[in-house]
Amino acid sequence: MTSPVGQALALDSVGRRGSLSYEFERAGLQTVLMRSTCTSPWHHFPPSYLDDSGCAFTWLVNPSGGLVAGDHMSIEAQLHAETHVFMTSPSANRVYRSLSEPALQEIRLSVGADARLEWVPEITIPFAGSRFRQSIHVDLAPGATVVLWDAMASGRVARHERWAFATFENEIFIQTSRGKSLIERCCVVPDQLSESIGLVGSWDYVASLFIIGDAVEPEAWKRLDEVLATILEERPGLVLGAVSTPALSGLVVKLVARSAPDLTAVQEAMWTAIRKELWSLPAPNLRRY
Repeated sequence: MTSPVGQALALDSVGRRGSLSYEFERAGLQTVLMRSTCTSPWHHFPPSYLDDSGCAFTWLVNPSGGLVAGDHMSIEAQLHAETHVFMTSPSANRVYRSLSEPALQEIRLSVGADARLEWVPEITIPFAGSRFRQSIHVDLAPGATVVLWDAMASGRVARHERWAFATFENEIFIQTSRGKSLIERCCVVPDQLSESIGLVGSWDYVASLFIIGDAVEPEAWKRLDEVLATILEERPGLVLGAVSTPALSGLVVKLVARSAPDLTAVQEAMWTAIRKELWSLPAPNLRRY
């Protein structure tokens, strides 16, 4: 029997320690959801199929509208061999003001042999005074490929809350089956350390794009590198970015943008190019509502 203290702690965690878990398998030509669980504030939506590729388009839905101090949100996804999953969110991830505790979000993604994962959530918007800490950990089996997009705003730009949040910490870790890994860490504390923003302070949006996989031919990487570089050059003064080659097989893009429409346009153009060059697939209309 749960003690009164345990019951109080359990009740206190409702809506504050949300977890979302997915497990996908291949069934014929289609990727299907085999198991899923969620606790509030996460809400489960079954995947949809927007084209005939068999890719399972999956929405990560948090109806609460955002994260507050003390929230601890987690997402886990396991993709078995030869599956193809696209995961996104219907709207921005808003982080509200906090006087002490940060809002935490932990993401663990396991991509099986010859599987494909496209992780393309909407942007994170840290409100003035907010504290946010996120970690994204990806494990890749032989032949697996991940396309990972992660973006943040400087704040609520329309309300003149540029770089007014308290802290923003982010870690992205991608590991291959051969033991090679890639890690990106950032910690921005605008009030205490203005130089932590650096030259980015004159821009309003920051994003990273990782395309990692050992099943892609070198020539395909070369073509994609050239296409992505061209896309970044199409909006001089509005978007600034570059493509680099990490120690493991793949490409990394870092960019900043002046406005949300500029960021969205570049992200969609790059996503379209990636799907075309790697898998000869079109980019379907995601139909966000």
